[in-house]
Amino acid sequence: MPSPSATFFLDHFGLRRPYRFERAIVGGLAVLLVLLALLAALWMRAIDELPVRGPRGEYFLYLLMLFVLVLSLVRWPRLAALLVVLMAFELTWGAGLFALHRVGFGTATLMPPGKFEPQRFQWHALLQAVPIPSLKLTSSTGLAIQHTREGTRGQDPQGSLDSRTVVATFGGSTTYDIGAGEGETWPDRLGQALGDRYFIVNHGVPGYTTAEHLIQTAFYQTKFGKPPHCAIYYVGWNDLRNAHIANLDPGYADFHLPSQIDSQKVRRVGGAHVTFSPLLTLLMRFVGANLDTARYFADPYGKPPVSGDDPNLAAIYKRNIAAISAINRQRGVTTIWVGQLLNRERLMGDGQYGWLPLVRDRDLWPMQQRFNEVLKQAADGLGDTYVGIDPASFVGVDFVDQGHFSARGAKRFADDLAPVVRRLCP
Repeated sequence: MPSPSATFFLDHFGLRRPYRFERAIVGGLAVLLVLLALLAALWMRAIDELPVRGPRGEYFLYLLMLFVLVLSLVRWPRLAALLVVLMAFELTWGAGLFALHRVGFGTATLMPPGKFEPQRFQWHALLQAVPIPSLKLTSSTGLAIQHTREGTRGQDPQGSLDSRTVVATFGGSTTYDIGAGEGETWPDRLGQALGDRYFIVNHGVPGYTTAEHLIQTAFYQTKFGKPPHCAIYYVGWNDLRNAHIANLDPGYADFHLPSQIDSQKVRRVGGAHVTFSPLLTLLMRFVGANLDTARYFADPYGKPPVSGDDPNLAAIYKRNIAAISAINRQRGVTTIWVGQLLNRERLMGDGQYGWLPLVRDRDLWPMQQRFNEVLKQAADGLGDTYVGIDPASFVGVDFVDQGHFSARGAKRFADDLAPVVRRLCP
């Protein structure tokens, strides 16, 4: 005679008279899915993509909870079957898409990140995303990040700025310097090279183009109560993100500006946020895309890449340069333009790393070179200074990816800029 526990087990899964095989089928499918989830977890752990603690661990814990819930509810097979379908969806769109992405298929995954990334930015009506003031944190990659009380990257000035020369630096993530820790960004290194008589204000924000720099220059250039004597603009790469977009809005308001809300994760619901549940993530993104006020009016992702230059984009870029220069000239601020450097070793193939939706990797550096030429010609015509740092002098170890400086690259870049800044901003 079976023990009471065995009797309960057989009865629960419908394996005793009157037989209820639908219970056993639902339970068996749940077991198969949890085994697949276990294999996925072991594989991700083996390739160092599954930290013991973090959002991905919560994802697999969520799958395990669904499995336990299915087994608990098999007496009600229809309800349990719905949970099995949910479990299958979550496993496919999470671990399944991650596996495809890992082997080179697909460009997006709903798998949560391996480590929690603290929020750095907040929503802004004009700039879409700005740094949270007075913030100190450690990034998911272990870098120390600090924002000043004025919402710029770096440390607050010690004492008064009355006797110091203020130099403002503008740019995107390559000026915010996402690959460098506190004290190692190129604006930090520039300040160290110039000495205590100078104070560098790092206005860089990931993703910013000359459209945002124009707004920053017009309305938010003065920080800590003292306007800059000089303003350095390290630009080009982010503007190229808008290349080949049909009927491009001249202020980048159709695609780039709304995308900043998602890139910097400042949308209240949906956007780039990834939850422990792929289904919940998709639902939140649907709400954000269809009910939120901030929407995309152009979405170039998924369209085939385009080769060659974009004259319309170049004209917008040149117009923004002229507008920024005019504002600075009227205020008596010396303007210095610096051509963008990229890691050419990482931009050789026909693939696309994702930031520029319509540009192949191998086409990006030639386009950036031509944008640097546009920048130089515009600066010369406006009476500004253009600094063209030799791209051949920067190699792979000077970057952490396609174009963000490593600590070594940031220092070398700052050392190249320091003599120019010292001469033009006495």
